[in-house]
Amino acid sequence: MVRRRGRGFRHFGGVPEQVLLDNARALVDHHNAATREVVFNERLAAFARYWGFRPVACAPYRARTKGKDERGVGYVKRNAIAGRTFAAWAALEAHLSWWMREIADHRVHGTTGELPAVRFIAEQASLQPLNDRAPFEQARELSRRVQRDATVEVDTNRYSVPWRLIGEPVQVSVTDGELRVHHAGREVARHPELGGRRQVRCLPEHLQGMVGYRPP
Repeated sequence: MVRRRGRGFRHFGGVPEQVLLDNARALVDHHNAATREVVFNERLAAFARYWGFRPVACAPYRARTKGKDERGVGYVKRNAIAGRTFAAWAALEAHLSWWMREIADHRVHGTTGELPAVRFIAEQASLQPLNDRAPFEQARELSRRVQRDATVEVDTNRYSVPWRLIGEPVQVSVTDGELRVHHAGREVARHPELGGRRQVRCLPEHLQGMVGYRPP
C-alpha cells in the first residue's frame, strides 16, 4: 500500500508511472461509470503531482480491475494477519516487514508464474527516481487565483505565471524551497521560494504578449 508520506515508494526505490486505486470516498470525489470521468480528492491529486504518478481509478462494477486492487489486500489479510495478535502497531509493522521479505516475495505468483523478488529486479528499472524528495507532509498545498498582474501571492510575496491565466484558479505547492504552480493538472510555473516579505519574482516569458508589457 502506498502511504501518504510515500514510504511505499521509498521501500521500492522509485515511483511507478501510474497507480491503480479503488473508488473509496477518501480517494475519489466523483466517478461517472458511463463516461469514465474521474474527479480525485484534492489531497490525493496533490500527492500524485508531488510524487509524479498518474492515479487511475478502478472501473466501476468491473471485477477485472476491481479484483486487481482487492486481491492483494485479501492475500495479506489471510496469509499474514489472520489468527495473529500484536501488542502494538510497531509489532504489526515489524511482522509485515518480515512476512513480505521472507514469504510474500518468495512464493510463485499466480499471474506471472515468477517469484516477486525476481520479477521486481527486471521491473525496477522502469520506476521513476525519487530525487531525494522530502515526505509529502512537508509540502504545502495551496489554492490561489491569478491576480490582474499575472501573479499569485504566497506569504505576502508574489510569483508570476503565464498572463493568459489571469483570473483562473491554480494550485500552488511549496516544497524544499521551491514553489510550483499547476493549472488543470499541468505545471505552468516554477520559482525558488522567496525568503523575505512583499517581494516579487517575475519571469519575462510569463508576460510576453500581455497588453502594456514592456520587456526589461
